[in-house]
Amino acid sequence: MSDTPLIEISNVWKIFGARPEAALRAIREEGLDKAQVLAQHNAVVGVADVSLSVNRGEIFCIMGLSGSGKSTLVRHFNRLLEPTAGQILVEGTDVMGLGPAELQHFRNRKIGMVFQNFALMPHRSVLDNVALPLEIRKVSKNDRMRQAAAILDIVDLGSWGAKFAHELSGGMQQRVGLARALAANPDVLLMDEPFSALDPLIRRQLQDEFIRLSKILKKTTIFITHDLDEAVRIGDRIAIMRDGRLVQTGTAEDIVMNPADDYVADFVAGISRLKVVHAHAIMQPLDAHIGQISADAPRVGAQETLSTLINLAIDNDSAILVAENDRDVGVITRTDILRTVVEGTEMS
Repeated sequence: MSDTPLIEISNVWKIFGARPEAALRAIREEGLDKAQVLAQHNAVVGVADVSLSVNRGEIFCIMGLSGSGKSTLVRHFNRLLEPTAGQILVEGTDVMGLGPAELQHFRNRKIGMVFQNFALMPHRSVLDNVALPLEIRKVSKNDRMRQAAAILDIVDLGSWGAKFAHELSGGMQQRVGLARALAANPDVLLMDEPFSALDPLIRRQLQDEFIRLSKILKKTTIFITHDLDEAVRIGDRIAIMRDGRLVQTGTAEDIVMNPADDYVADFVAGISRLKVVHAHAIMQPLDAHIGQISADAPRVGAQETLSTLINLAIDNDSAILVAENDRDVGVITRTDILRTVVEGTEMS
């Protein structure tokens, strides 16, 4: 994953209603909240002044409760929804400045989208469904079928190309939807709660499959979910939304250890810290516990999980050294570990 932003959006607003510009002006000039905008202007604030950037190759999860604005926001990246105000840049392209033909080309070449609803065409075979974006590009039939077959192999559906959608399970249909989005080789994937309609076991299997594919294909992905466990498993970073606003953005560890407010704290209260919190987040300076470090003290990397630290603390009386780049950078005692575990328990 690169630290270079592929997507940058700045001060994006989406207000639904007959006069969205007037409602936005009132928000800015009078400081109206969401309820007041609805009462005074009969308008609904879907997205409120959101700015964020997504790095190349990153899986960026946007999450929140129903009505938080997450699905509304993601539809601005490819202008399925027109923002009331703001700027959207994808790889330097000003999406708002694209004309109809340019926008169609941009959507077809740059961005693939996977919805919760599989949206497969029932009269087409699995192979034809996957090849559809290439057909729209006017790729020759032989070439598009060859490319579609190669993508089906990647998602482990190579032997199902001749079948129709109704002959596949829900999980398999969703993999076809993912394959169709990948067939056009887009720079960006937009995934709007793609697994939420599936049974828990199938859902977890598809999460694992997506993680595997992400490591292979390295696509920049915006992944919408209301499930924090899913976001923690999949996302490099997570953005939490509430009432159309972005409340906090960071890694799962950042958000669990340092929630921005009570809303975020409640949101993450049920998440186990064992696999989310790492050694670097709880270590103390070396000189803080110098007398508790034995000559044979265990040593871990800065990214070691809390789960591993607990097991080491059970088996060793000494404090644990944390090393980075072949150099000791911190120390963790049983008290540090216990405090981290207890704070997580109290949150829940």
